[in-house]
Amino acid sequence: MQAEGFESPRIDYADEASMAAGLTEVLDATDGRLDALFNNGAYACPGLVEDLPTGALREIFEANLFGWHDLTRRVIPVMRAQKAGRIVQCSSVLGLVTLPWRGAYNATKFAVEGLTDTMRIELRGTGIHVSLIEPGPVTSRIRQNSIPHFERWIDWENSAREADYRAGLQKRLYAETGPDTFELPPAAVTRKLIHAVEARRPRARYAVTVPTHVMGAARRILPTRALDWILSKA
Repeated sequence: MQAEGFESPRIDYADEASMAAGLTEVLDATDGRLDALFNNGAYACPGLVEDLPTGALREIFEANLFGWHDLTRRVIPVMRAQKAGRIVQCSSVLGLVTLPWRGAYNATKFAVEGLTDTMRIELRGTGIHVSLIEPGPVTSRIRQNSIPHFERWIDWENSAREADYRAGLQKRLYAETGPDTFELPPAAVTRKLIHAVEARRPRARYAVTVPTHVMGAARRILPTRALDWILSKA
């Protein structure tokens, strides 16, 4: 990445010291200016909500929400002083609707949506624009990377739904499968990010992939009972 001209300090959303040091490194390199912040790092901890220990929920919120909030609060004073800036949050279709087995991840993305919507309103008139990017299936290793969290936290063999884990989630996690239906490459997100950062009037929301567009419309149109039925089949 450095050979291509991209320099990146180490920032770990679960490590406050790394965020402070990383931001300082960036500001030192730019003479104190920061035009955009893109919060994107997140992971999943698959499992049924009834089998999800509270410790697992605390831990995933630390990385998927609290760290984003910490870094954003450090950045806002810089952007406020220069009277300009862009804050872009990578949410998900799972910040609009929920899917089973993904309760922890769903919860963090719904929280990102609420916090970001509030921040966008509060920062009106400051020159700081706030946007959400909401991808559906995009090529990544999030499924593979979720396996250690599943194995650490979910005692599925002693679950009341053990048979469902064995027949469903286990296969999805561990089987080598091809791309999901409607899956797009990361470049699809990058195109939206560029618009959010460079457009004179960035959008509040950028939907990426067909499922996000469809689910966004379904949430507005369908009764909750009907939408629950559709999502339960996913």
